[in-house]
Amino acid sequence: MADVIKLLPDSVANQIAAGEVIQRPASVVKELMENSVDAGSHNIKVIIKDSGKTLVQVIDDGSGMSETDARLSFERHATSKITTAQDLFAIRTKGFRGEALASIAAVAMVELRTRKNGSETGTLIIINGSKVDSQEPCSSPEGSSFSVKNLFFNIPARRKFLKSDNTEMRHIINEFQKIALAHHDVKFLLYHNDNEVYNLPAGNLRQRIINVFGKQINQELIGIDTETTLVKIKGFIGKPENARRTYGEQFFFVNNRFMKHPYFHKAVSEAYQNILPAEAIPSYFIFMETDPASIDVNIHPTKTEIKFEDERSIWQILMASVREALGRFNIVPSLDFKNEALIDIPVRSASSEIPEMPVIRINTEFNPFEGDAPEQGRQRYFERFEKENSDNWEKLYTGINREEESSRKFFHIKGKYIVCPVISGLMLIDQKRAHERILYEKYLDSLINNRSVSQADLFPVTMEINPADLLLIKEIEAELSLLGFSLKYPDNKSITITGRPSGTEDSDLRTMLDIQIEDYKNTQSDPSTGAKE
Repeated sequence: MADVIKLLPDSVANQIAAGEVIQRPASVVKELMENSVDAGSHNIKVIIKDSGKTLVQVIDDGSGMSETDARLSFERHATSKITTAQDLFAIRTKGFRGEALASIAAVAMVELRTRKNGSETGTLIIINGSKVDSQEPCSSPEGSSFSVKNLFFNIPARRKFLKSDNTEMRHIINEFQKIALAHHDVKFLLYHNDNEVYNLPAGNLRQRIINVFGKQINQELIGIDTETTLVKIKGFIGKPENARRTYGEQFFFVNNRFMKHPYFHKAVSEAYQNILPAEAIPSYFIFMETDPASIDVNIHPTKTEIKFEDERSIWQILMASVREALGRFNIVPSLDFKNEALIDIPVRSASSEIPEMPVIRINTEFNPFEGDAPEQGRQRYFERFEKENSDNWEKLYTGINREEESSRKFFHIKGKYIVCPVISGLMLIDQKRAHERILYEKYLDSLINNRSVSQADLFPVTMEINPADLLLIKEIEAELSLLGFSLKYPDNKSITITGRPSGTEDSDLRTMLDIQIEDYKNTQSDPSTGAKE
């Protein structure tokens, strides 16, 4: 019987590996930016065309590569970050697997221009679908410039199933933000279709957060700084009153590497317990420093899933750190009312006079029925009592009288519930949920029948907004217009609301938009049609 097992060609193996490493244009941005950071760059420029489908270019002023290194960098498992298995337990760099460039070159047209620091000439390499078309000396500034064109040109199915330009650009911005926050000492630029999206100068962490998310966030940040033998935690958390309904300002980093960690997110949420509504999500930008040997970053090719050696202890430290920061800024009560020693009771000084006890004097001999004519006074008293109360006794039994019952349709309980009579008895209605249902039916009818009622604002409201959320709003602008929103876009970081849905004059516009954004992120189908997105 003939042998059936074959060794796959490198080009095929690279395409298979690319399926995990390069999922969309944002993956290319992430890998190239991380390589630039590892190269010691001080300035990194990212240029995007058509949300990365046409071009992703990353230019840096890092260490650059020699001619040999430039060629080897596109081979699978070729890396300068580690040399032995032991190095996996001391990883400080972003990359180490040696798969990214090989995966990118397998599914795109790549052009690399690079010059090593101190070299007179640079190197130009052009690769299409893992095939090296040319390699030659060139004139180039120190550093590297990667141009990735026509992503997935040789995998039509993958290219076909990329999302809309707004969606793909939103993912690119998210990846850009993660790396920019982790390295506030590096200058970053982001351009999309020749329009500047971000210009982030080097600075401290607080300045970087403000430059990424807008000036309004400066007043919302609370510092956090805890150091233990197990982990060092620093960064910022958001004030409870500024918590939003949408995700987007929640960032965990360990050793300056972004990570997804639902378990630690739960620790932060526990710290905010009883001071946030159930649907509100606190903002945080938390950086952890720990021994690289105590974590495992080699869980997935994207390197965002990280395992800790002692997660439970870090969970406790994190929750205590957030609670301490909230208490330090008087966000939560600082008194422990179970401990009487902590309650400050005012003490009278020894020299002060003892105040007299107030006395209420009562005439125990007073009798309202005594007087010149006690019998007449008593009679007048009972007559007046009977007259005042006999006229109103029927009001106690209005529920029994059917005519009276029909005139009284409902009544409130604690301003939250409505009680109304029905044929079978009484119905108890949650007023808030009933109102939400009425509005839902109203706006659903607007979406289905393509009609809307908008209330123009005399004074339009302009607010700064995360560029990623701004792209999402543009994506659903038609639906928001049907609901009654009238929007304008002064720049890439703000939005002006000139009209709102009728009947929402007393509602907060920011909260209303947050609800729409979060619902769109979490809903897999269009509620008006039931069709999948």
